[in-house]
Amino acid sequence: MTGSAALFTDRYELTMVDAALQDGTAHRESLFEAFARRLPDGRRYGVVAGTGRLLELIDRFRFEDAELDWLRENQVVRSETVDWLADYRFRGDIWGYREGEVYFPGSPLLSIQASFAEAVVLETLVLSTLNFDSSVASAAARMVSVALGRPIAEMGSRRTNEGSAVAAARAAYIAGFDATSNLEAGRTWGLPTMGTAAHAFTLLHDSEEDAFRAQVRAFGPKTTLLVDTYDIRTGVELAVRVAGPELGAVRIDSGDLPTVVAAVREQLDELGAVSTKITVTSDLDEFTIAGLSGAPVDSYGVGTSVVTGSGSPAAGMVYKLVARRDDAGDWVAVAKSSLSKASVGGRKNAARRLDSTRTAREEIVFVGDGPGGDAEFEQGSQLRPLMVPFMTEGVADAAHLGAAGTAAARAHRAEAMQELPIEAFRLGRGEAAIPTTYR
Repeated sequence: MTGSAALFTDRYELTMVDAALQDGTAHRESLFEAFARRLPDGRRYGVVAGTGRLLELIDRFRFEDAELDWLRENQVVRSETVDWLADYRFRGDIWGYREGEVYFPGSPLLSIQASFAEAVVLETLVLSTLNFDSSVASAAARMVSVALGRPIAEMGSRRTNEGSAVAAARAAYIAGFDATSNLEAGRTWGLPTMGTAAHAFTLLHDSEEDAFRAQVRAFGPKTTLLVDTYDIRTGVELAVRVAGPELGAVRIDSGDLPTVVAAVREQLDELGAVSTKITVTSDLDEFTIAGLSGAPVDSYGVGTSVVTGSGSPAAGMVYKLVARRDDAGDWVAVAKSSLSKASVGGRKNAARRLDSTRTAREEIVFVGDGPGGDAEFEQGSQLRPLMVPFMTEGVADAAHLGAAGTAAARAHRAEAMQELPIEAFRLGRGEAAIPTTYR
């Protein structure tokens, strides 16, 4: 995506800046924090995603002439505030959990330190990015865990808007999906892409056999043939006859999958196509994938469920002011105390306590020194630090950006998942896999 991201913003962010500029508090150094008070129902962990995208969005968060003219014409803020926005660029510091890290309720996922005005205008951008991407990644990670090593492709672009489709493909890849059908995601983030033909290609031809022959001529016998446009058993027989026993794969997109898959595997073996794979793509989610664990499925394609967070389309993250400097220059912890929406104030750092088997047992949030300080947990051999710098004086660490940053996030997710206790992978309702404590 190109162009300014400045108006991906709720109006009250700018009106707060407007009022703060008038009373002199706009430049008070502040620390905002993004965190989730709780996990979506039934989830035992979350997966952080969207950080690399967010850093790039913040870098181009500029109020250009078109945005400034619109703000003036619509009298959103005073003209003096428009002039301040004209010179805006984020010059603060950002720390947080690495992209691909697992998280729990209260985990300080992102800490943004800057003047109040610089940081408050990023609220919507931070939350819209992290809430969507982390929701997709958290759902995708559950699907990967129950796929038991079988490849999964993301193919949900037609079930969300065009921008979200690219973001979802990236988040699913970080969470362990192997490929995406979305070409823009492949171009932008370096994701592997996949896809061959839909039912329309079969229906275009005078017969299913004609369609299969055309596809094999174009892509060779290792292609994947969609065999359920008409009768599945007939489709499988035709597929092997046309492509030969070296047919790459057949795809099934309908029917009672455990029964159908077992029958197709038996038929393929009888026809000598013992190396031909079976992929299924019929409205799958983590529960249907788990139900197919004993079936001879070789790979999965998931659409609607993954791009909508499998029933939890937002991760429930919030963005709160947790500390600010007073007139003497000292940090003061601040927090809201509203019923059911209370937060913990103060500058924070975090670590995960691991037992002797390197299994996570506790999320520890240290309150006081803050990210980048002399952390108490560095003395504990079984405590893994969780927060890393993302931006320093407005400059992003390139290690988290682009295709390389996406690949690094994917690798980190795989490592972090190995630390989770076995109960984290249960699909039934339950509490977070480990507790969060504050010190």
